[in-house]
Amino acid sequence: MNKDTTDFDQEILTVSQLNSESKRLLNEHFLSVRVEGEISNLTTPSSGHIYFTLKDSQAQVRCAMFRSQHRRTHFKPGNGMQVIARAQVTLYEPRGDYQLVVDELEEIGDGALRRAFEALKFKLGQEGLFDTRYKKSIPLLPSTIGVITSPTGAAIRDVLTVLKRRFRAVPVVIYPTAVQGDNAKYEITKALNTAAAGGDCDVIILARGGGSLEDLWAFNEEIVARAIFACPIPVISGIGHEIDFTIADFVSDLRAATPSAAAEHAVPDQREWQTMFQSYALKLQQQLSRQLAQKQQKMEWLVKRLEQQHPGQKLVRNAQRVDEMELRMVRAIGRLINHHKSSLAVQSAKLNQQLPSNRVNTLKMRLAHSDQRLSAALSVKLERLTQRLIQAGQNLHAYSPLATLSRGYALVTEIKTGKVISSSTQLNEGDRIHTRLAEGSLISEVKQLSVKT
Repeated sequence: MNKDTTDFDQEILTVSQLNSESKRLLNEHFLSVRVEGEISNLTTPSSGHIYFTLKDSQAQVRCAMFRSQHRRTHFKPGNGMQVIARAQVTLYEPRGDYQLVVDELEEIGDGALRRAFEALKFKLGQEGLFDTRYKKSIPLLPSTIGVITSPTGAAIRDVLTVLKRRFRAVPVVIYPTAVQGDNAKYEITKALNTAAAGGDCDVIILARGGGSLEDLWAFNEEIVARAIFACPIPVISGIGHEIDFTIADFVSDLRAATPSAAAEHAVPDQREWQTMFQSYALKLQQQLSRQLAQKQQKMEWLVKRLEQQHPGQKLVRNAQRVDEMELRMVRAIGRLINHHKSSLAVQSAKLNQQLPSNRVNTLKMRLAHSDQRLSAALSVKLERLTQRLIQAGQNLHAYSPLATLSRGYALVTEIKTGKVISSSTQLNEGDRIHTRLAEGSLISEVKQLSVKT
């Protein structure tokens, strides 16, 4: 009874639900697996996706590889090919088919090589051999190009064809080497060292055509990588196809997708350079034309200046100047002569006036006139002086002491000192005095003094 009840209560799933849940469980549990097997039933529709069965001796599983992952595959998958698939386990819900969605395919045998490749890549990367700071610049126009490759392979033909087409004037030195096999790594290293020691070229193309990882393995060897890094000449790698990457590509100064692309990078396009040179030639011609016109204009100006400074021109200008100076001198001399003539006439007139005979007559006339004036002046002066003398005599007589004395006054002087005595206080008894009268004088001695009160 309990068992029947349990079955009745159990959830019932639809087919879609079952497939969806199964897909979820598979995706979560088998997120990424690596499965080895043989490809069979390969189909390649126009969408670019591929579908195949991966099988071994006892079982098989359906596989799908979508276009984006398929394009990154380094080989073309085919029926019967042994491969290792890295995939996610899932379920194709519409049909309930259990399948693998493949992310990456590698041929059996390449797995070990791929691991060695990744290990060496990591090691050299840690050492800095891939750093861009060590990358040397590719010369714009090399004087000589060195090519290290097989002398019989398609790569050398592609490289030479491109170099001849792009810039045939650049010499090419070929260093023939093996590019596949056990000795290839040593021959490539020796060729790099020989090119570096010789110094004949200033860029090297390291080239090889396409192939499997094993075919290209010589370019994944450590000895080759270190020789490229140590080479003082810039190295352009052109190895395999666009999807192929080698250790040599990472170490080289420039990686090209193919040998032909490496040759493209090694030299410029001569047609572009011819166009550029034609443009430069045109600009140079225009510049030269402008400079020539400027120089021509300057030369014409200098010629005119030279003509102006020519001795003949100077002589002509100086001759004209001499004529002008001569005319000016003649006019100046004429003016000077006229001036001297006028001055001579004036001086002659003055000289005539100063002749002795004229001077004597003039002086005689002036003397006679002066005599007359002197006589008249003397007479007038004498008369004036006579009148003044008379007047002065009268005035002198009026103020003369003699006149005073005539009126009964006397002039008394002290004999010793000769002083005039006007007061009795000036005398002492016994002093002798001189008394002048109107007529005569007397000397007396003071006997008695009286003072007026």
